Amino acid sequence: MTKYQLWDPKAETMSRDEIHAVQSRELKNVVQRVYENVPFYREKMDALGVKPEDIHDAEDIRLLPFTEKSDLRDHYPFGLFAVPREEIVRVHASSGTTGKPTVAGYTRQDLDNWADLMARSMTCAGITSKSVVHVAYGYGLFTGGLGAHYGAERIGATVIPVSGGNTQRQLMLLKDFGATALACTPSYAMNLADAMENSGMDMSELKLESGVFGAEPWSEKLREQLEEKLRIRAFDVYGLTEMMGPGVAMDCPERCGLHVWEDHFLPEIVNEELQRMPYGTEGELVITTLTKQGMPLLRYRTHDLSCLDDKPCACGRTHVRMRRVKARTDDMLIIRGVNVFPSQIEHSLLKIRGIAPQYQIVVDRKGSLDTLEVQVELDRTLIGDTVRDLETLSARIAAQLASDVLISCRVKLCQPGSLPRSEGKAKRVIDNRK
Repeated sequence: MTKYQLWDPKAETMSRDEIHAVQSRELKNVVQRVYENVPFYREKMDALGVKPEDIHDAEDIRLLPFTEKSDLRDHYPFGLFAVPREEIVRVHASSGTTGKPTVAGYTRQDLDNWADLMARSMTCAGITSKSVVHVAYGYGLFTGGLGAHYGAERIGATVIPVSGGNTQRQLMLLKDFGATALACTPSYAMNLADAMENSGMDMSELKLESGVFGAEPWSEKLREQLEEKLRIRAFDVYGLTEMMGPGVAMDCPERCGLHVWEDHFLPEIVNEELQRMPYGTEGELVITTLTKQGMPLLRYRTHDLSCLDDKPCACGRTHVRMRRVKARTDDMLIIRGVNVFPSQIEHSLLKIRGIAPQYQIVVDRKGSLDTLEVQVELDRTLIGDTVRDLETLSARIAAQLASDVLISCRVKLCQPGSLPRSEGKAKRVIDNRK
């Protein structure tokens, strides 16, 4: 029994042995399908001397090849599809900013599974058929908007498909339509919260209860600020376009990690040498799709740093939990020989009173020396403070960053509202060295 509402109690509370049995069965099926239908995987497996009949249970995943994001780009657009193109009923693509996008193809069964998994995920956030869900993720090729949309509809909730942008209109609709749940990126949620504050909106006029935030790494401190400003419970949803979209894993009310839906995905943690690591060890998250028909992927390297935990969760769900993503290995900046993650800087900044949760990181090179500047907005209450007070605040921020990130930087204090605002994923880093 569980004290929380579940969407699919039978699937969500399977024993660990039952989950292993499902994964073993589905892994054998997916390996057979990709070997027969995807030349890329057949060549990779042949090079390793692995045949589908070598896969007997989930533990044999260690025999299989890894898949990189570059493999998807190299086979752009449809080279990794495992079914004839006429069976693909939808195509999504990543929001990458360089090169060609990474494409994902979906069969009708894939879309049905996705809606169910998003319904399972959004139920974790307390969304029911009585909820009104304001979806401010982008729609279109990006998976966020349609993923949240169809998940909420599958539950039976009322969906407001606003998409991103036009912040003032978003505020009007949040109030007038009586949204009880907000789905968007955490950075845009903070943008909305700031806009509410600046407009003098009375928060008691809103009916918001929960937020489903994802698509970018965010810290526990930012969650606390969003909950305080929006008067909600904020939940982290995890996913990738390459896997399916949002709904691969989801926070539960116990706040002890995100449950990975293991009947559809087989997660692993690997170290820098790509060796499998035990539960509780930090490393790169690798995921194999078990039920995806259109474009299944074997051992896809997410480049997200996390760890896995299979201890029982008080929410009643038995699926392994991943720690919320600390950082992405490919977001890492190397500055004067030091590895720096933007999320580390965010975590440090949110410890300091007197600044707003809006910042930008500017990396440059003067001669042969890398430089780091952190631009951060002042809290509106400090606008009238003296120059000496602001200098003290700047020095305190620099000292905090030097302590946490282990590198010195220049701090630039900016006026409230002066840094660029995002309508989707926040652009936090400007690297002028490239």
